[in-house]
Amino acid sequence: MTRRLRIAILAHSTNPRGGVVHALELGDALCRLDHQVTVFAPGGAGATFFRDTACETICVPASPVGRDVRTMVEVRAADYVRHFEKAGNRRFDVWHAQDGISANALATLKERSLIGAFARTVHHVDVFADAKLSALQRRAIHAADHLFVVGRLWRDFLLREYGKEAVYVGNGVDTARFSPRPDATDAELRERLDLPTGAIVFLSIGGVEERKNTIRILQAFQLLRLRHPQARLVIAGGASLLDHSEYQARFGGVLSHCGSSANAVIRTGALRQKLMPALYRAATSLVFPSTSEGFGLTVLEAMASGVPVVASQIPPFTEYLCQADVAWCDPFDTASIAAAMALSLDPAKRAKLIAQGFHVAGRHDWATAARAHLATYRKLAEPVHA
Repeated sequence: MTRRLRIAILAHSTNPRGGVVHALELGDALCRLDHQVTVFAPGGAGATFFRDTACETICVPASPVGRDVRTMVEVRAADYVRHFEKAGNRRFDVWHAQDGISANALATLKERSLIGAFARTVHHVDVFADAKLSALQRRAIHAADHLFVVGRLWRDFLLREYGKEAVYVGNGVDTARFSPRPDATDAELRERLDLPTGAIVFLSIGGVEERKNTIRILQAFQLLRLRHPQARLVIAGGASLLDHSEYQARFGGVLSHCGSSANAVIRTGALRQKLMPALYRAATSLVFPSTSEGFGLTVLEAMASGVPVVASQIPPFTEYLCQADVAWCDPFDTASIAAAMALSLDPAKRAKLIAQGFHVAGRHDWATAARAHLATYRKLAEPVHA
């Protein structure tokens, strides 16, 4: 089968989280392969995705919801079901959920015989104290007819814990968007964040979250400031549907005891997408000692921008990065993180890391990731047109 497929890709949010970035890049790459793709996400009135796309995007009307995560998951899934109950909104050959919310919605639509089979990408699996949330997460995996993963860690996990096979599709990076070439946004970004030219800037992406290891990053930064008192720590992003308030309060308590280092910490919140390439270029090093990731797209974006990376020496990073590609650290050891940050400043080491980073980024393209989906997509489309 080589005909053009009509593909619906469902994301959980319009914000630039890893799974949403993947959904949009996959949609664009599939369009370049001459398929018709629409990426959906719940959104309020006037909501749009964080960047322009080649593929079509639609924001499904989102009902008001508070901060309770379980309620949010249930309401957002119901919003999706309500949208696709209408026959005119279901004219697709392939249904593909990128997360647990949209997978639960597709599971309900399938149970009601409104759609046929569907696929689900499992970027990572969370641990929830709430039994109902855990049950919804399990349903979102078991109900899918086919599974994709971006990392082999999670492929092995799904086989071991769920008895489910998954297709490895990997990830990519847009080297035209993320590059070391400066443009007009570089000056805008530095002015916005008040970053002095020539200052050492350690960059953390993903906001203040436990799995992003932000407290240990801060503590390691304090150690580096003893030798580099003019250094800055920029913590960017952080838009999330999950509640990280408890960890953020702990982070605030640590920050309040940092003395002069506290004034060198810059929390940007969500930045406009057009400023993200400039943010990487403003960084001396990316500090990414996450304790749990599906893949870590930020690593590829930094590498494509010519920025050395500090990364956790655990999967999934060890799956696609070699010993010489990054400054490795033990994510559970603050001193190890600080040592890797210091190593990333060494001129000789930096030159090697930058060169290796360009090679790694060059090996990961979205066209390859998109093609890895096609055999499964064709299986999904066949029953509808048998």
